[in-house]
Amino acid sequence: METPATILHADLDAFYASVEQLLDPSLRGRPIAVGGGVVLAASYEARAFGVRGGMPGRRARELCPQLVFVGGHFKDYQRLGDAAIAVLGDYTPLVERISIDEAFADVASCTHLFGPPAEIAATIRRRVRDELGLPISIGVARTKHLAKIASQVAKPDGLVVVDPSTELAFLHDLPVELMWGVGPVTKARLAEAGVSTIGELARTPGRSLERLLGPAAGEKLSALAWNRDPREIKTHQRARSAGAQSALGMKPAKERIYRPALRHLADRVCSRLRAKDWPGRTVTVRVRFADLRSVTRSVTLDAPISATGILAEIAEELVRSALADHPQERTISLLAISVSHLETEAGLQLDLPLGLDDEKRRPGSSRGAARWVADRAIDRIRDRFGWDAVGYGSVALEISRSVPDAFRELAEKEL
Repeated sequence: METPATILHADLDAFYASVEQLLDPSLRGRPIAVGGGVVLAASYEARAFGVRGGMPGRRARELCPQLVFVGGHFKDYQRLGDAAIAVLGDYTPLVERISIDEAFADVASCTHLFGPPAEIAATIRRRVRDELGLPISIGVARTKHLAKIASQVAKPDGLVVVDPSTELAFLHDLPVELMWGVGPVTKARLAEAGVSTIGELARTPGRSLERLLGPAAGEKLSALAWNRDPREIKTHQRARSAGAQSALGMKPAKERIYRPALRHLADRVCSRLRAKDWPGRTVTVRVRFADLRSVTRSVTLDAPISATGILAEIAEELVRSALADHPQERTISLLAISVSHLETEAGLQLDLPLGLDDEKRRPGSSRGAARWVADRAIDRIRDRFGWDAVGYGSVALEISRSVPDAFRELAEKEL
């Protein structure tokens, strides 16, 4: 028996820009961008001129001279994003939120109460528009991957339901970049092989895909191209990593640029790790260059860390290593830090003072423990008086150059 299309993917349209237009009605219908030196989000009116997230503000103004920049109101983004996702929860308990402005939902067990999936999706869209004043696009399909693609096809402010009997016909005509996991680099590699649609990808022999993309990526994309996606909705999932990234625009690959940005990111990441009591052993950095090509470097430590200074120094070393391996790259456009292999805090194993070169970066050394104690003091001040009440002097004068961590989800989607 064929599985019915009961999975919804709901995605608020141009979310940050839409919220700004909601808060200030004079901005409605006008091309706007959230940000300043770097575009964090753009309205559909601005996108019509080629303005995109991650673009330097100067370039955005060249493309669209009438562009209006706004600073952003993250508390309102969080409030309205929470409210929109809560509407899905009124129709099914099986909701998996994947960012501030999008979520999956499975309504298979709720159709006897609220009608067919398409009717439920239409009701959700209407309620979000009427109650919150925001546009939302929804895709309905048999699998998570196809539902997400359908919501992209539905944009802006639409609804697409993919019937199981026609899903491959629907999927195979679409451009390959709509697939999960196909970014600019993968798209370019596929284009060189003459693959531009999902159908062409589906018909590419497995060995050819492996040579192009590697065994794991080739196998995964081939399966998705045939709509083979067994993933279920996960309502409660412990984070496997914590990360943050900062779109820099186009900046020289110099220490004076990347050092304060990395320290700001480390501060954000480690504050979340400490709040959950989840230190991590593996540190990964990503450096994106001017041509949007990225490189990553990682290291796995002997002991899990959650101290800001320790993470920042390790990240700086990894970035220096990445830049040394690519001396021809003179410009960086994005930096990212993530910490994985998280562990439940079970006490700190103290180290003997052996005079090791990395002693101050070892969480069990006297220096490492002192750093953690200082971080916890900062956490307590911020909990009581707000994030901006106290910070690290090494980034205080440079913090405005980093994209706020509040925009991390958006950056992951659009950059």
